[in-house]
Amino acid sequence: MTIEVTNKSGALAPGEQIQSLLAFAMSKLDLHSDCDLNVTFVDDAEMTELHIKWMDEPGSTDVLSFPMDLPESVGEVVTLGDIVISPDFATAQANLAGHSPEHEMFILATHGLLHILGYDHAEPDDEKVMFDLQESLVKQWSTESK
Repeated sequence: MTIEVTNKSGALAPGEQIQSLLAFAMSKLDLHSDCDLNVTFVDDAEMTELHIKWMDEPGSTDVLSFPMDLPESVGEVVTLGDIVISPDFATAQANLAGHSPEHEMFILATHGLLHILGYDHAEPDDEKVMFDLQESLVKQWSTESK
């Protein structure tokens, strides 16, 4: 399993923990251990550019996902895609939510992975499934990685 993490944001980001979390989540989601995934931390200026270019929405955002290939079967090896996270945006959200910026980035990384795999939260029922799953994966990883 190749999970590349790059920090171009200039802010502190829990890169090694994100690698561990995503490897754990990919395993729990029955993805082949040789699937590839990239995670990049960027500053708000770059996130704003990406948000406008790819989502046609103004301003920055917390996380963007760029899926490449979806495995058609459990054993298929694919390049899953890219997850882009803004640590600055995540820190602001964490402060509002009352938890650590690291926890927020764990949630966002897992959220990004789930989007790559086709999960969505446009409808209330889908949102519940996706958000429950991301919370469960982060909680399980947090418990098992200690």
